[in-house]
Amino acid sequence: MDEKLRIESRLAQIGSQEDPATGAVNYPIYQSTAFRHPRLGQSTGFDYIRTKNPTRSVLENVSAELESGDAGFACSSGMAALQTVFALFSQGDHLIVSLDLYGGTYRLLERILSRFGITASYVDTNDLNALEEVRLPNTKAVFIETPTNPLMMITDIEAVCTWASQHKLLTIVDNTLLTPFFQRPIELGADIVVHSATKYLGGHNDVLAGLIVTKGEALSAEMAILHNSIGAVLSPSDSYQLMRGMKTLALRMERHESNALALAHYLMDHDAIAEVFHPGLPDHPGYDVQNRQSSGNTGIFSFKVKDARYVEPLLRHIRLIAFAESLGGVESLMTYPAVQTHADIPVEIRDAVGVDDRLLRFSVGIEHLNDLINDLGQALEAAQAEVEEAVAQQ
Repeated sequence: MDEKLRIESRLAQIGSQEDPATGAVNYPIYQSTAFRHPRLGQSTGFDYIRTKNPTRSVLENVSAELESGDAGFACSSGMAALQTVFALFSQGDHLIVSLDLYGGTYRLLERILSRFGITASYVDTNDLNALEEVRLPNTKAVFIETPTNPLMMITDIEAVCTWASQHKLLTIVDNTLLTPFFQRPIELGADIVVHSATKYLGGHNDVLAGLIVTKGEALSAEMAILHNSIGAVLSPSDSYQLMRGMKTLALRMERHESNALALAHYLMDHDAIAEVFHPGLPDHPGYDVQNRQSSGNTGIFSFKVKDARYVEPLLRHIRLIAFAESLGGVESLMTYPAVQTHADIPVEIRDAVGVDDRLLRFSVGIEHLNDLINDLGQALEAAQAEVEEAVAQQ
């Protein structure tokens, strides 16, 4: 596809010009697990579905293009993508990892990879002095979430990539929350980008997928070996469904962003709310860095209620907004990280970074803003009333 096209056009045209034989504007789903060889020693480029599939290849190629990388790899989930990336490392290797980390990534590192002798240090990756303090002779990579989930901490990607390059370390960035529509870490120096494509890329809470994009010929070749060998690849039908979701990514991200920022401002003025974490708010730490390295903001943010007793009735009274895990879909979801997404992180670590029993995460959908405000407002009012009544009865 013409790289001069703006990203909105490139997204809308995913797969539309990849089947010249039929002119199909939606690329077909090739369900075949095996492909004929024209003759001994010859191949069509497709031999076995785990290694390569036409439908998955279109998705992988466009993913690499959108992220300004050299190769893309579609995986069966975001965690499968992370497992494949972490398979680059060997026994005795050490990683530096973002402090405010998604619980599933922490679980993979501490419960699984630790068995194979891979260790990790968790720091504020925006603090270069902190990175230097934990760097060891066996450190191999820096893994960044930015913004982090759920506290929306921002890391200066370019600064960390420059530091990592000086020490011959790989830089891996989880770009799930912003997507290539708003942020392209490889253009800032990253070596690898990963996505839980289940989230904003798919966008409809109906497909489980992960993506990896690599920069550099040698690294891309090594990732191809790992992807094929581990075999956690995305099915043809899920590849098609993910591409269909990505066609509307630009429209959805713009609506997610505007809705979320408006709701963040609404909550800042609410008397039940103690704190709001949104990188689009001028007083948010990292606001200037975020504006410099990204062209927009995500549709997810977090907030703390003033009283932990508000949490249960609030989650019980929301109606339009669903109390559910995950994020990035067209439907608005609210999550309680301490007992859901971050339950596997030890409580002392959660408390240290601020993931406490007053924190709620809000994945804002594309519904009408006024309906979301009304639902959130009535739920907060009901929660306050219940707590006040309970206190009065004591």
